[in-house]
Amino acid sequence: MSRWDAKRWIAKRWVQVVAVLLALPILLALYIGLTFAQVLAADGTNDPQPADAIVVLGAAQYNGNPSPVLARRLDRAYDLWRADIAPLVVTTGSKQEGDAYTEGYAGYAYLRYRNLPESAVLVVDDGASTWEQLAATARVLKQRGLDEVVLVSDPYHAMRLRQIADEVGLSASIASTAGSSSFKQLVRETAAVSLGRIVGYRRVDNWFGSVG
Repeated sequence: MSRWDAKRWIAKRWVQVVAVLLALPILLALYIGLTFAQVLAADGTNDPQPADAIVVLGAAQYNGNPSPVLARRLDRAYDLWRADIAPLVVTTGSKQEGDAYTEGYAGYAYLRYRNLPESAVLVVDDGASTWEQLAATARVLKQRGLDEVVLVSDPYHAMRLRQIADEVGLSASIASTAGSSSFKQLVRETAAVSLGRIVGYRRVDNWFGSVG
């Protein structure tokens, strides 16, 4: 190869490298935009199917009393139980530093106050994040030979919930609470889903801690 041919070859390779570097941000933007559209389309999903258990994702509690967010989730689960969607309600969620009660226990107490039989409530209070709560729930339910669930959470949560359920081995349908999602919540979900679909939600949870 002559010196001139070598220069042409190097120049051609540099053009290709630059083209790839310029294309990457565009492809990334398209991927994130598509993911946002999918998260938005899944927002508020309500397709509860008959299942083994209704799983309530944890949220804040105050001295054993559910926050308004958690209460809405528990009320939705109670209505599903009354409609015979599943015979068992699972309340999930650990506690924050300094708390006397776990989110799972607060959910249990709330449902018992609403006269849900004790035999119909199961507390799984391991896990602060969505992934941890669902992974712990999957372990407990599989010990009972159960894996079909209805997941109850806020509207924006639907797409990620279903994908995490698949990752931990649960067959899930979704029952969202009433209300609308904020743009901030949808953006946050888009970030979590965009990364989780590439590297896995367990890794995202390990890297960033409690994702919600």
